[in-house]
Amino acid sequence: MGVSLLGTFVKPVHREGPKFIAIFAAVTLVLFILWEPLGVVGLALTIWCYYFFRDPVRVTPMDEGLIVTPADGVVSLIEPAVPPSELGLGDAPLTRVSVFMSVFNCHVNRAPVAGTITAVAYRPGKFLSAELDKASEENERNGLTIEMEDGTRIGVVQIAGLVARRILCEVDQGARLERGGRFGIIRFGSRLDVYLPEGTAPRVSLGQSMISGETVLAKLGDATPATSRTD
Repeated sequence: MGVSLLGTFVKPVHREGPKFIAIFAAVTLVLFILWEPLGVVGLALTIWCYYFFRDPVRVTPMDEGLIVTPADGVVSLIEPAVPPSELGLGDAPLTRVSVFMSVFNCHVNRAPVAGTITAVAYRPGKFLSAELDKASEENERNGLTIEMEDGTRIGVVQIAGLVARRILCEVDQGARLERGGRFGIIRFGSRLDVYLPEGTAPRVSLGQSMISGETVLAKLGDATPATSRTD
């Protein structure tokens, strides 16, 4: 089966998208009536709005033990950090991998592993730039704890950024997620933190581009960091 050229550029949109796209389109129409150059600017912004809310199909790797990235974007931080207390992951530092999403990235968030959600916790906060280290502690956030069948737990935290003003989590405590399954969206521009289980090292490096639901973040029980890997 061949790849549709139209499908390469035209993607489904998240259910949050149509209302915003419609608003942008209506404003664009008014701008065209007022002054055509302004209408062109509005058209470009309408196309960006559609692009922001795109929700493309992703092919998630199914090999046992893999942890995939929950967000598109760039790896901005890899460091030991104590998980937020509301996740119930203990007081010991775990490896935290942060993925920064710019306003040009797809913002649909996906589960890094298959499992049951044992905690969903929203915390209000500031709207500092999501690239800053202190954004994990000070910004508005929503955290999930996902427990796998063997009892291993992983923390995922949606963090609002300088422009982002709305975190949407579309799952509840007790829900079952498949690896790569959608669980929410943040608008507009933000970050996701993943707290890896003890003894698991990330397979990614700072600055690496990530594709949610596809890029392998780590493998459970593999303590070899990306900088030391030879495969």
